[in-house]
Amino acid sequence: MAKDILESRYQSQLIKKLRALFDGCIITKLDPDYLQGVPDLLILWRDKWATLECKRDAFAPHRPNQDYYVERMNEMSFSAFIFPENEERVLYELQRSFEA
Repeated sequence: MAKDILESRYQSQLIKKLRALFDGCIITKLDPDYLQGVPDLLILWRDKWATLECKRDAFAPHRPNQDYYVERMNEMSFSAFIFPENEERVLYELQRSFEA
C-alpha cells in the first residue's frame, strides 16, 4: 500500500510539472483496467501527444504488457517510463519531441 501511495504522490507532482512546462496541455490518466499495461498518463499538447508510465523509483517492477505499450507508443510518438531518478532526462527528451 505504501508503495502505491509513493507512486501516486510522485504522479501528482509530475502532472503539476508537466502543466507548467507545456502551457495549455491536456493531461489525462489512462485506464489500466481497460487495457492492461497501458501507460499512466496521456499528454496532449498542440498537435503532439505522449504517454508516460510513472514509477516510484528506478527499481519498481514493470507490470505485464507495460514494456510493450511504452515501446510501441514511443515508435508512434513519445513514450517513456519516468521516475525521480530519470525525470530530468525524460522531461528534456519530451520537450525536444514536442518541439520537433
